[in-house]
Amino acid sequence: MTFHFKTGLLALALLGSTALGAVTAHAADKEISWIYCGDSIDPIHVKYIKQWEDKNPGWAVKPEVVGWEQCQDKATTLAAAGTPVAMAYVGSRTLKQFADNDLIVPIPMTDDEKKAYYPGIVGTVTFDGKQWGTPIAFSTKALYWNKDLFKKAGLDPEKAPTTWAEEIADAKAIKEKTGIPGYGLSAKTFDNTMHQFLHWVYTNNGKVIDGDKIVLDSPEVLAALQAYKDITPYSVEGPTAYEQNEMRAIFLDGKVGMIQAGSGAAARLKETKINWGVAPLPLGPSAKGQGTLLITDSLAVFKGSGVEDKAAEFAKFITSPGPQAEYELQGGAGLTPLRPSPLVDEFVKKDASWKPFIDGIAYGGPEPLFKDYKGFQNVMIAMVQSVVTGQAQPADALKKAAADLEQYK
Repeated sequence: MTFHFKTGLLALALLGSTALGAVTAHAADKEISWIYCGDSIDPIHVKYIKQWEDKNPGWAVKPEVVGWEQCQDKATTLAAAGTPVAMAYVGSRTLKQFADNDLIVPIPMTDDEKKAYYPGIVGTVTFDGKQWGTPIAFSTKALYWNKDLFKKAGLDPEKAPTTWAEEIADAKAIKEKTGIPGYGLSAKTFDNTMHQFLHWVYTNNGKVIDGDKIVLDSPEVLAALQAYKDITPYSVEGPTAYEQNEMRAIFLDGKVGMIQAGSGAAARLKETKINWGVAPLPLGPSAKGQGTLLITDSLAVFKGSGVEDKAAEFAKFITSPGPQAEYELQGGAGLTPLRPSPLVDEFVKKDASWKPFIDGIAYGGPEPLFKDYKGFQNVMIAMVQSVVTGQAQPADALKKAAADLEQYK
């Protein structure tokens, strides 16, 4: 039915075509439309768009700024309707779903290009041995702690917990000695509830999916879910009411002892009077080293625009080491660098608060790719919520979630 509908539209277009129409079509072939998420185009991207256009006469990159809440839905709707943009900024988590529906094209990486990234980054855009996007933004998490609350609880204010056991014990001490929640656990029906839990999974050498095999029901993930249950009594009351940014606001107000958050929290904390510290995420008993969930956003090239090859070329250019590093390391960008470099070393040397965000990469894990990402996300959120509200025991919740995920892989 869809095929016939599109064919009918195409026939009408051909009937109405003229020589002028052909020229217009040719001009459009020289344009790379780009759905750009945010409130405005970053000046660094403006600079490099012009540089690329200067090197590619007759070609124009046309970004369309779309708000964060609508941009991915707009790209999806246009692609599904058969009128895709050439390129869009998307969460890498959606790439498998786009590819499975034949809406995007691969953007292959050479071995040298893959090696240039930190470990695990390429895995966020890879499945079936192909890369389906070029990473453009990267985030990791670290543990923030309120040193004054640690001191009031009789803890060493200069010593962050390094293990889950220490983290739970510290949260308990803060709650019992000061009456203030020791930890900020987020469990709202929101995507970052799943992200917050996956940081625990990846600090205990756990996995959700391995190829097409669901491996969620494992001792490593069970330990993470049990730790969630154990720390809940010492967390903010009613965690299902909060997502991570709301929990961060509570921490910035001095009303919680510890949270796990991204680098953006450091920038905000520097404007407060809170005596704070930041450290790598505490480790579970099966950890092999510092870990974190590796979340990337990517540029995806959509099938059917007619300029796929040139769009892929531009996507690689704008995310190449030079432009990307300048974009990431500008003041206040709040992005974890995608690639190691002397520039990154110098950046961390000037601001030591960045070190934990990079240290966690080595043993971090990619955001799992599913053909139905929202289905996957909802299963994970329901699992977490059932445990923190006491409706289910960790082992039972884990088995149910693992079974439920089979339909979405």
